[in-house]
Amino acid sequence: MKAKGLKKDKVNVITLGCSKNLVDSEVMITQLKGNDIEVEHEATKDDSNIIIINTCGFIAAAKQESIDTILRYAEAKDEGEIDKLYVTGCLSQRYKEDLIKEIPQVDAFFGTAEVPALLKRFNADYKHELVGERMTTTANHFAYLKIAEGCDRPCSFCAIPLMRGKHESTPIEELVKQAENMVKNGTRELLLIAQDLTYYGIDIYGKRRLADLLRALSDVEGVKWIRLHYAYPSGFPLDVLDVMAERDNICNYLDMPLQTGSSAVLKHMRRGIDREKTEKLINTIREKIPGITLRTTLIAGHPGETEQDHAETLDFVSRMKFDRLGVFPYSHEENTHAHDTMEDLLPEEEKEARAQEIMDIQAEISYELNQEKIGKTFPVLIDRKEGDFFYGRTESDSPEVDNEVLIDARQHYVRLGDFVECHIDDATEFDLYATPVSQTAETDA
Repeated sequence: MKAKGLKKDKVNVITLGCSKNLVDSEVMITQLKGNDIEVEHEATKDDSNIIIINTCGFIAAAKQESIDTILRYAEAKDEGEIDKLYVTGCLSQRYKEDLIKEIPQVDAFFGTAEVPALLKRFNADYKHELVGERMTTTANHFAYLKIAEGCDRPCSFCAIPLMRGKHESTPIEELVKQAENMVKNGTRELLLIAQDLTYYGIDIYGKRRLADLLRALSDVEGVKWIRLHYAYPSGFPLDVLDVMAERDNICNYLDMPLQTGSSAVLKHMRRGIDREKTEKLINTIREKIPGITLRTTLIAGHPGETEQDHAETLDFVSRMKFDRLGVFPYSHEENTHAHDTMEDLLPEEEKEARAQEIMDIQAEISYELNQEKIGKTFPVLIDRKEGDFFYGRTESDSPEVDNEVLIDARQHYVRLGDFVECHIDDATEFDLYATPVSQTAETDA
């Protein structure tokens, strides 16, 4: 027997794509550890002999990143650097048969809901007693809470239902249990995610119950911030705003992907709403929650989008003055409604140019809004220390996608995971520079 055969297996889980994928990886890691298997998430050392890649298949760029990552580890397997290579997640769910043919070095491909099958490869069992438990891979003080899986929306451009299936809500009591376990492990901020938050509850309760879920999570002792991501505008449950207004630990923050500012393109996209109704909803949200931070995401260059449609989107962005905004150039995805019924005629360069025009407007808006914060004081949650700065976030900012608050670590010391009152001294388009005022400034030793 080779000496290598006596060495205990060590697994490295690599996560690509969105925060929903990250939650899936955390569940997988919890199950592996529950079976006494040594596992790390995105290990810094190259000492793992088994690699699991949790892939993304949302748009072309994400698919390419997933394929490149698989090929890199397939080469490592050919060179004897690793023993086993497994691939899971959205890309694997969507293109499993093609991938099996093209990348034979992969020992097995698994879909988005096949953790028990993956565990069998380790002679391990899916432990139902661990449902609700999760080894978070983020900093201890914040964690993503996925409240539903899949999506029932008919959006023309989106392949999520092909990969994630129909909408399935997780019962309120299970989510409360998850939140309680997270708080025990030091979590202070819950970031609620799903393909569509606002559809929550319809499948299991017969009606939208996001507001009820928010009340239940808000009651969990130790939860300081609850943040809402991926709210769908059509059919938005307005009672959610009432709960946000009455509960101090629900952030005045809402992430609502709107996709475009053109009614004609919204119709092509099958979004079930037009620009007039969208603007009315935005105004209602701002009236009910004064000072709320609104984040949105847009798509540039959807099939059928004319120069006039693009101009309408530019006008929409200029007038609505979203606090946070991201843009994706349209990706023509196989088996989606847009792919099957419309031609993708715009060159990639034009899509990129339109996306950049939107972001140029947003950069000006973000700069103006950040300048208004100078001289004011905000609670800041401290996330990490890098180089000469501590990095934190205000209530208006979600991890990785939004603005950050920078505190000079050469002059001040703050503890990671703490909420610190900070005076904003300066600002750029996407960063705030601050001085802590809620504690005595100390030199960082």
